[in-house]
Amino acid sequence: MNFDRRRYLARVGERESRSPLLKNCFFSFLFGGGICALGQLLLSLYLAAGLSERDAGTLVAVTLIFLSALLTGIGVFDRIARVAGAGTLVPVTGFANAVVSPALDNKNEGLIMGVGAKIFTVAGPVLLYATLSGAAYGVILYVVRLFS
Repeated sequence: MNFDRRRYLARVGERESRSPLLKNCFFSFLFGGGICALGQLLLSLYLAAGLSERDAGTLVAVTLIFLSALLTGIGVFDRIARVAGAGTLVPVTGFANAVVSPALDNKNEGLIMGVGAKIFTVAGPVLLYATLSGAAYGVILYVVRLFS
């Protein structure tokens, strides 16, 4: 069958499934809010245990990263993400999943060429551009403070 671009796109449009947008938004909101509520609950627990606000905040992030990595490792995070969609991308949990998933996918290639080489394939660009933008912001702030 010979297709030109217009006929090809029309055929693809006929066959593609429509995404239930409202349902997806609802579940993203529900799960993302649930993750944030869990973080707030953990913060309250850590503060009640006598930690300073700074230490409690750090421990909340560490706990959420640990839980996300653990759930990714045992295969639960992916099942949650199928329902929750973008709701699991709350920065800390989504980032932990983005680091752990490639490591697990490539563990059979060994610790060096598998896990070590592939662990940051998804998260690497995030780390790179976050570091570069942080450095650029620091230089801009330094220059502004120098001349003010």
